[in-house]
Amino acid sequence: MNVSAPFIARPVATSLLGIAVLLAGLLGYSRLPVSPLPQVDFPTIQVTTQLPGANPDIVASLVTASLERQFGQIPALQTMSSQSSFGLSQITLQFDLDRDIDAAAQDVQSAINASAATLPRNLPYPPVYSKVNPADAPVMILALTSKTTSLRAMSDMADTLIGPRLSEISGVGHVSIEGGIKPAIRIQADLGRLGANRLGLEDLRLAIVGANVAGAKGSLDGARQSYTIDANDQILSADAYKKIVVAYRNDAPILLGDIARVVEGLENSRTGGWYQGEPAVVIDVQRQPGANIIATVDLLKKELPRLARALPAGVELKAVHDRTDAIRASIHDVQFTLVLATILVVLVVFLFLRTLRATLIAAVALPLSIVATFGVMYLCGFSLDNLSLMALTIGTGFIVDDAIVMIENIVRKMESGMKPLRAAFAGAREIGFTVISLTVSLIAVFIPLLFMTGLVGRMFREFALTLSIAVVVSAVVSLTLTPMMCGRLLKPKAEGSDASHEAAEATGWMLSFYDRTLRWAIDREFLMLMVTAGTLALTIWLYVIAPKGFLPLQDNSLLDVVVEAAPDASFAQMTRLQDKTAEMFRADPDVRGVVSVLGVGTLNATPNVGRLAVTLRPLDERKATAIQIAERLRAHANEIGANLYVKPVQDIQIGTRSSRSQYQYTLAGADADEV
Repeated sequence: MNVSAPFIARPVATSLLGIAVLLAGLLGYSRLPVSPLPQVDFPTIQVTTQLPGANPDIVASLVTASLERQFGQIPALQTMSSQSSFGLSQITLQFDLDRDIDAAAQDVQSAINASAATLPRNLPYPPVYSKVNPADAPVMILALTSKTTSLRAMSDMADTLIGPRLSEISGVGHVSIEGGIKPAIRIQADLGRLGANRLGLEDLRLAIVGANVAGAKGSLDGARQSYTIDANDQILSADAYKKIVVAYRNDAPILLGDIARVVEGLENSRTGGWYQGEPAVVIDVQRQPGANIIATVDLLKKELPRLARALPAGVELKAVHDRTDAIRASIHDVQFTLVLATILVVLVVFLFLRTLRATLIAAVALPLSIVATFGVMYLCGFSLDNLSLMALTIGTGFIVDDAIVMIENIVRKMESGMKPLRAAFAGAREIGFTVISLTVSLIAVFIPLLFMTGLVGRMFREFALTLSIAVVVSAVVSLTLTPMMCGRLLKPKAEGSDASHEAAEATGWMLSFYDRTLRWAIDREFLMLMVTAGTLALTIWLYVIAPKGFLPLQDNSLLDVVVEAAPDASFAQMTRLQDKTAEMFRADPDVRGVVSVLGVGTLNATPNVGRLAVTLRPLDERKATAIQIAERLRAHANEIGANLYVKPVQDIQIGTRSSRSQYQYTLAGADADEV
C-alpha cells in the first residue's frame, strides 16, 4: 500500500493543499494569545472583610471563623488560608484546577450570604470577594498624582471612577486602591469638655446615629394629588455635624461642635502612598486566574487615555509598571531562536545532502510543518508562550527527520537508475511505514507527560501536545508534499560533474575524520566502556548536586520590597523609615521608579509593614540583572543600618501575598530597633 501515491500523481491538488495548510497556520498564528507560560492558574478567590477598631483576636473569632465555617462546605475547595489583623480579615480560597472560577464565585457568594446571621452587625461593609490570586504580581501598577488636588479628592476619584472602570475590563480580577481610601467625616472628641458636661463617648455615638439617618419619610395623599417626601436626614458635611444636639444641660443644648472637633478627612488616616517621593494614590491591577495577561493589559492601555480625559486638570494617571514588557521581550527572543534554529537546520541539510534541489524540498517541509502546527494549537486553545515555542524549537530536528528520510530513499532509487517520478512512487512506498513508525515512537515518548496530574502536568501537557502535533504534521507533510516535490524537482546527478565533485570535497573530510575516530574507538573496547561508566557516574553526581526548582528565575524588571519595623512602631516612624528606604532605591541608577505604600490594607496586613514596588529600567538599558541589583541594594541597606533579605519567586505563584512578586525583601535594622 502506497499512502503517498495519490498525492504524487496529483501535483496541483497537493500544492494547493499545502498552500491551504500554510494559510490556515498563519491565520491561527495571528489569533494565538500570548502569555509567559501555559494557562495553569489555580482558580483562586480572595474574600476581604473590614471591621475597623477590632483587634486580631476579635476579627479571627467573629469574622474569619464565621466565614470559614461556611466556606469549608464549598465543593472542590482544595486549600483555605486566612489572615486576621487589626480591623481586617483576608481569606484565600483555592479550588481544584478543573473547577470553573465563575461557578466557584457563586458558591462563595452563597456562603457569604449564609454567614450574615453570625457576622457582627456593626460591619461597615459586607464581605467582598475578588477572583484573583493574592500571590500573583499585578499586571499593571498605576499612580494617581497631582500638585493642585488634595489626596482626599484623588482618593474619591480612584474609588468612584478609576476602580470601577478598570474592574469592568475583561480579564481583570481585582483593582486594589492603596494610599488613600474613601473620604469620611472625622470627629475628635474633647475629653475634658465631655467630662465637664457629664457625657461619655457612647452618648456621642448615639447622638450621631440618631441624627444621621438615611431612610424613607413616607408620602402625603390628597383628594387629587399624592406627594412623596424626599427629605433625607443623612448628613454629608462637617459643618452640619457640628450642629447636632448631643444633650441638654441647664435647659441649653450642647452641640457636637462644642465638645468635639469635626473635620473632613479619610476613613483611615494612617495610610499613605507615594510615587517618586510625592503623595499619590497607588492602583494595583491584578488579572483573573486563567485570563491572558497580554490581552488584559492591551485592554487596560486602551482604557487609560479615556480615564485620563475624564480626570480634572492637574491630575495625572501614570502607568508605573507594565508586567507584559518583560513577557513580550521573552516571547520575542524565543521566536527569534525558533527562526534561527530553522535556518541552521536547513543549512545543515544543505551541507550533507549536497544538492540545492533536495535542500529546497526540506526547507519547504520544515517551516510548513511549524506554521501548520500553529493552526492546530489555535484549535486546541493553546497560547504562544515560552514552553510551546520551546517545544517547536526543540522539535525542528525531529520535524525535518521525516522529510530527510523520504528524500534520501527517493534519491537512492534515482541513483540506481530510476526516473525521478518513478523513484518517488517506489521510494515513498518503501519508506512510508518507516515514517509512520518514527512518528508513533516519538509521540510515545511524551505519553507520560500527558497523564501527569496537578500543576506540573497541566503546564507540561501543552509542551508535550505541541511537540506531538508538530511531529504528526511533519509526518503528514513528508508523506504528501515531500514525495510529490521529489518526483517533480529532483534530477539525476551527472557522473563526475563539477557540482557533485565540489559537494563531495566539502564534506569528505568529515566522513574521513569520522571513519578514523570510529575505528580507533572500536579497537579500544575496554576504554570506551570505562568512559561510558564514568560519564554515567558523573551525570548522576551532577544531577544530585545541581540546584533544583520549579521554574528558572526571571528578570521581570520589578522588585517587591517589604519594610518591617517593630510591632509597636508608630505611623510617623514607619513613614520616616519608608521614606529613607525609598530614597535609597531612587538613588540607584538602574531604578526607574519607586512606588511606596504604607498602612493596613490589601497589601499590608499589619501597621508595622510597608511595601515598595521598585521598577527597574528595561534590560537593554542596564548591564546588571535584577539579582545583581538586589545585591547592590543590599550593600546600600547595610550603609544605612538595615538588613536586606532577598527571596526570588516564580511567575506562577501559589501561596500567600508575601510571595506575590518577582523579588521580595524584608528590611529591618537600626531604624526599626530604635522604635
